[in-house]
Amino acid sequence: MLDVLLAHSYFLRYDQKQVEKMRPYPPLATLYAASYLRSVGYSVALFDAMLATGEHEFEAALATYAPRFVVLYEDNFNFLSKMCLTRMREAACTMSQAAHRRGATVIASGSDVTDHPEIYLHHGTQYVILGEPDHTLRELLDALRAGQPARASLIPGLILPDPQAPGGLHHTARRNPERYPDVFPFPAWDLLDVERYRAAWMQAHGFFSLNMVSTRGCPFHCNWCAKPIWGQRYAMRSPANVAAEMAWIKQHLRPDHIWFADDIFGLRPAWVAELGREVAQRDAAIPFMIQSRVDLMTEDAVAGLKQAGCVEVWMGAESGSQKILDAMDKGTQVSQIKIARQRLKHAGIKACFFIQFGYPGETFEDIMSTVQLVRETLPDNIGISVSYPLPGTKFHDLVKEQLGPKTNWVDSNDLAMMFQGSYQSPFYRKLHRVLHRDLELRQHLSQLSTNGHGPVDDVAFLASLDHLSHEWLDLGRLEVLHRSEAPTTIVKPYGELAAPDLSRDWN
Repeated sequence: MLDVLLAHSYFLRYDQKQVEKMRPYPPLATLYAASYLRSVGYSVALFDAMLATGEHEFEAALATYAPRFVVLYEDNFNFLSKMCLTRMREAACTMSQAAHRRGATVIASGSDVTDHPEIYLHHGTQYVILGEPDHTLRELLDALRAGQPARASLIPGLILPDPQAPGGLHHTARRNPERYPDVFPFPAWDLLDVERYRAAWMQAHGFFSLNMVSTRGCPFHCNWCAKPIWGQRYAMRSPANVAAEMAWIKQHLRPDHIWFADDIFGLRPAWVAELGREVAQRDAAIPFMIQSRVDLMTEDAVAGLKQAGCVEVWMGAESGSQKILDAMDKGTQVSQIKIARQRLKHAGIKACFFIQFGYPGETFEDIMSTVQLVRETLPDNIGISVSYPLPGTKFHDLVKEQLGPKTNWVDSNDLAMMFQGSYQSPFYRKLHRVLHRDLELRQHLSQLSTNGHGPVDDVAFLASLDHLSHEWLDLGRLEVLHRSEAPTTIVKPYGELAAPDLSRDWN
């Protein structure tokens, strides 16, 4: 009998937007758990839902492995898992019930499990892990394998069913996350069908991308950002450890590209500079993409990124309105967005913006400030969303009285307003499409100018410009038609938040 079958419930095929994008990444956190458990003596197998066709494949894995323990271990490093999509929750519950029917002990961890443990415990799960799961999972498995389930109530970081406890749930003591993540072995890549991922990427894009992570957590205060796993804590791997993994991946897995899935990559510019040196020493450079903040794009950090092989940076620009940035507790200035974009452009690194519309108090003038920011800076790409109140965030606390029955998106393309914003969902969905198209056409015009071409006389392109003008006019019509009668207003019951102390590799 196998000791542990690790699984996750993010089925790409259940998220149509992601099917169209076809950028599947392996469940990195799940692979970390597998390597850690193997290092302490457990036999482990993996069910990878990402490219699977449905929950029936998980039931086949149960029949094949007959595991003693099933661990639904969601990928805490992937923003898609942190969105807590309802279709994936349904899949997780189906998988939990199937494992329970076969007599396995079922353990679950992840963002949605943390927010709604009662749902999972009612669908076959017996133990819920809160926070960073690695050490908690090992200690729990040790207790259960030794036939001492009563010890579970003494293990930090768990929720157990208990009819005598408030809400029927017993919370054990809080567990602090690991401050030195170098202690964890590299992910168990051998358990993954890497070639299936390679084929999917090559067919869709002509190159192959894999994921890595260099930090755990984020210390910044953006009040809409859900942090159910690490809270405000962060811990950084050493540059040498990250570079060593890059060298291993380059040699053995041969990707063309890496996505660093850190919430915020390169919290300290000096760390980034050291990473650049460590990568160069090992000839480990692989073109990579990161997520970061505009205020972290210092000259030294950008130089280090360039040396290490960074080709693309996604930054949380969010808004072109300083009023909205301040309301979000973003801790950045509009001017810093423009500076970061220019520094990255000068270094030959693509600069991309995450944009968020619909935050309470946002006016049409604020929206147009964001549109103007995009037009002025011409980022290489943008990702547009609407404000999404997830449990556990300050933002959720501020708007929870306005929430209706829908509290999660079905898939990542939902873009539904779940509270009364200034406008209703159809307006923001239209804005999403029009701003994307506006940027595409302006980028094309900029490229023509850069290449020394004269006036644009391409008939199809001129027709596209004309169509875009009509789209903006139509958005103006929707601005009137879809105004909310009673938009949510919020007053923060706290003052300005202090910037985090990044003087150490952990907090």
